[in-house]
Amino acid sequence: MSYELPPLPYDYTALEPVISKSTLEFHHDKHHAAYVKNFNDAVKDTELDSLPIEQVIVKIANDATKAGVFNNAAQAWNHTFYWNSMKPGGGGTPSGELAEKINADFGGFDKFVEAFKTAGATQFGSGWAWLVYDHGSLKVTKTSNADNPLTTGQVPLLTMDVWEHAYYLDFQNRRPDYINEFLTKLVNWDFVATNLASAA
Repeated sequence: MSYELPPLPYDYTALEPVISKSTLEFHHDKHHAAYVKNFNDAVKDTELDSLPIEQVIVKIANDATKAGVFNNAAQAWNHTFYWNSMKPGGGGTPSGELAEKINADFGGFDKFVEAFKTAGATQFGSGWAWLVYDHGSLKVTKTSNADNPLTTGQVPLLTMDVWEHAYYLDFQNRRPDYINEFLTKLVNWDFVATNLASAA
């Protein structure tokens, strides 16, 4: 049961000028595609082949002998989640139950933004910033390399890729600028709200 590379949920030019067509072509068609291929090759004809990719990630997260499989599985999943965390004309502020939950758990939307920006900016090297649902509460967290919150029992609601290949063609070394543009112009709050509704 191979994991398929999903198409982007929008056109390659849809996130411009924040994220360029060139970045999406390289990021999706090269990086993401390679993770998917490597994962499928690694689990073919093994006991992991029949499991959903989320189960594979959780099952082998702490198995050092399967670190390569984990890295490709988690990166394949993380990237799919990242594409859906953005949309053309996104950003702004959430509404409804999601907004109320953010206000309750962070003390206001601005406090969430500050925490999310800090998580993304202070992730040393490659990794991800996340908004997660953790046993009833919303939290901001960050993970390094391929790791993701599924491995600790948290439910991912939103992610931002801070590997350099996610932004370097467009922002060079200015990661904070990418983070700000992501939050103000790209976040798909409808996707986040749907994830929260499923998790709560």
